[in-house]
Amino acid sequence: MARTDTDVLVIGGGIIGLAVAWRAAQRSLAVAVVDPAPGGGAAQVAAGMLAPVTELQYGEEPLLRLGMASNERYADFAAELTALTGLDTGYRQTGTLAVALDADDREELRELHAFHQRLGLDSQWLSGRECRKLEPMLAPGVRGGLHVTDDHQVDGRRLAAALVAACEHTGVTFHRAEAAELLVTDGRASGVRLDGGGTVTGERLVLAAGCRSHLLPGLPAGVLPAIRPVKGQVLRLHVPPLYRPFLSRNVRAVVRGQHIYLVPRADGELVIGATSEEQGYDTTVTAGGVWELLRDAHELVPGITELPLAETNAGLRPGSPDNAPLLGPTALPGLVAATGHYRNGVLLTPVTGDLLAEYLATGTLPDLAAAFSPDRFTTKVSA
Repeated sequence: MARTDTDVLVIGGGIIGLAVAWRAAQRSLAVAVVDPAPGGGAAQVAAGMLAPVTELQYGEEPLLRLGMASNERYADFAAELTALTGLDTGYRQTGTLAVALDADDREELRELHAFHQRLGLDSQWLSGRECRKLEPMLAPGVRGGLHVTDDHQVDGRRLAAALVAACEHTGVTFHRAEAAELLVTDGRASGVRLDGGGTVTGERLVLAAGCRSHLLPGLPAGVLPAIRPVKGQVLRLHVPPLYRPFLSRNVRAVVRGQHIYLVPRADGELVIGATSEEQGYDTTVTAGGVWELLRDAHELVPGITELPLAETNAGLRPGSPDNAPLLGPTALPGLVAATGHYRNGVLLTPVTGDLLAEYLATGTLPDLAAAFSPDRFTTKVSA
């Protein structure tokens, strides 16, 4: 049998790929990452809400369990990264307040609260007055809300930088190039050809290339479903010291049928997001997107328009056909998926790293990942 360059070859150096690489290296596996700019990707735009409870959708109970398992790991995960690298991830246990601005939204939140109670989740119903007592900058018309103390936040950019440093500390090799083609030898994924020339081989490959995962040249048809890009425009405002704390916790609402959230950072940055646009691979920041976010944020927190606008961005969330991640071995031997995390990439980073590292080290995928096997999209032909 031909000797491989490494035990694990991770294709894609976003936070998901980096977490898998770091955790696998901690299991004494030789690991390499192929990415032209490790630490890039959707995390550079994401607001970093860790909100498995307030983002819960009906019918997504398996995803809720996965998200809560990841959220429970986050404090230790962030502390371990900081202890190893000296870099702060921006992890804060702030809680989240989801509020309603009209009677219809109030009833929807009431139904969500009842759903939380049926599932045994910890969320507290508050009157409009109680919401404004927690967050005085909220609009006077707020009708009520849900307070979830266990929904927190992390800074995606800081997290990405810490993961790159952690991988370097743990001996992960970086190939700063594009994976130009997947190599398949004797029916098994064996490595990649790099765009600048040369190849890198691995005993097992982890495909963590976000919304471009299924587009890797050389990937056989049917191994992965299409991972669609969902564009999200995000604004970053600056809260001058005189106005701090402008908000003390994550705040979210539905305005005109559109979800909006505000995430306050300890350094005075206030992140407002995000649009949800099916626009292919376009990452243009548009005047309309900025206007809609500011308009809806102003209805929620009227004082928002007095703050300096520091930055505008657009990124691409990797959405699978059912908006849940693909975790584990694929139909192509030797190829493992870690993609399709959609709006939960930052939240699911710790648990994805742990689950995939366990599989790579032992060959056994933990039960928590069972509902997210890539083969759930494989068409089974009966005899």
